[in-house]
Amino acid sequence: MRAALVPAPGHRLSQGATAAVLLLHGGRADALSPPPRLNLPALRMRPFATAVTRATAHDDVLVAHVRYRYRGWNGHHAHPVADVRRALEELRAVAGPIPVVLVGHSMGGRAALRAAEDPQVEGVVALAPWCPPGEPTAHLRTRAVVALHDEHDRVTRAADTWTYLARARKAEARVRGVRMPRGGHAMIGDAGVWHRIAAGAAAALLGLAPFPDGLPEPDGPGGPAGLDGDMIGPAGPRW
Repeated sequence: MRAALVPAPGHRLSQGATAAVLLLHGGRADALSPPPRLNLPALRMRPFATAVTRATAHDDVLVAHVRYRYRGWNGHHAHPVADVRRALEELRAVAGPIPVVLVGHSMGGRAALRAAEDPQVEGVVALAPWCPPGEPTAHLRTRAVVALHDEHDRVTRAADTWTYLARARKAEARVRGVRMPRGGHAMIGDAGVWHRIAAGAAAALLGLAPFPDGLPEPDGPGGPAGLDGDMIGPAGPRW
């Protein structure tokens, strides 16, 4: 079986890593075929890997992609979640129990949120995540979740993301939602802003940098009760 953990360019899996950021691309609801060689969802995550590398350039942070065995989520099998768990096991075997942040888009966002039960995972940056009603949140207790979503997204629903965050907060997760003014599901419009917010949040969740201006630190049950108060408005942060 091929490795589930694929280091980004300029990175290698080694004992010297002190933390890691793992990137998870999108996929389909149902597909038992392997991802194609020209995998556009995976290519879309490469600029995020570059941005995270820049944001953590002065630290021994491994930036890597999770390789999926199947293209789809596939119902109760939740195949991408198993792939994330394999990647975390591969990371542990070499670098030990170092802190990890998961950055996932769409189906990869759902997989990242599910896999956050792993004790190594400090937090999740979810990009236009797929958060269907009833998605579990109890395992997110003490975890931090930053979610970015454009409310014009026609593939996954931003309203589902905000509802998920509200339930996660009740489960004692620290959450922060960011309403992105543009980008759609593919995060093409204002792509650089998506990259910078995601990379800055990942570095901050690892404790390597403060949260950038305009993106307050995620808060838990003691924070504001109304989720609307947690959103960055249409002007959006510009750092």
